[in-house]
Amino acid sequence: MLTHRVIPCLLLSQSRGGLVKTLKFAKPKYVGDPINAVKIFNEKEVDELMVLDIDATREGRGPDFALIEDLASECFMPLCYGGGIRNAEDARTLFSLGVEKVSLQSALVANPGLVREIADHAGEQAVVVSIDVKKSWLGKPQLFSAAGVKPAFADWREAVKAAVASGAGEILLNAVDKDGTLSGPDLDLIREASALADVPLIATGGIASLADMKAATDAGASAVAAGAYFVFQGPHRAVLITYPRYEELRALWS
Repeated sequence: MLTHRVIPCLLLSQSRGGLVKTLKFAKPKYVGDPINAVKIFNEKEVDELMVLDIDATREGRGPDFALIEDLASECFMPLCYGGGIRNAEDARTLFSLGVEKVSLQSALVANPGLVREIADHAGEQAVVVSIDVKKSWLGKPQLFSAAGVKPAFADWREAVKAAVASGAGEILLNAVDKDGTLSGPDLDLIREASALADVPLIATGGIASLADMKAATDAGASAVAAGAYFVFQGPHRAVLITYPRYEELRALWS
């Protein structure tokens, strides 16, 4: 049993016909079929899988329940889904399809009571709140919304505190400037966020090696999520889905 989870984070784009990987939340590159990706991760016995629909909220639509049902039926590990969740009924439908956790972001602004409503129904452990942080041109970390939803909080730290107070069982902390860069995690951001949140923190953005994973957990993360590290190989970023061997991960935290 590993002391820290290592979670592939797959980005779903309906407009592009499957999975994509972004670079600093832009320039999405097609990386394959989601069902095939799930089957490969099954074989590699991953801890947990996260699937985020990056277009749903921006396009004003809800989750693609038919696709999610297919994904959940193929998935042998716990599945977390995020994207377009507008109300508690959406969440209940996702749970009924086999999703173990839901990830919320824009809903924290549009419907602040939704986190608590879902947590009361399914338990706080089933609710992840995603906090995206991007640095300004002055280098100051700021709350960011890829879907274009105006942040309700002036400071990203307040968003973390509000999410926990509302019933989030986990925080997904995404360093936008590190997304897809394979340049290492933002350790200062992880340290600060972990000091604010008394719930598990999933750190994502910039992970490029096993050493990066260890550094992120040493900085305070309970788990590490990554995208590019698991889908790209080599200097030309060829698409090849991989996952470390269990023995390699166990050695990190032994």
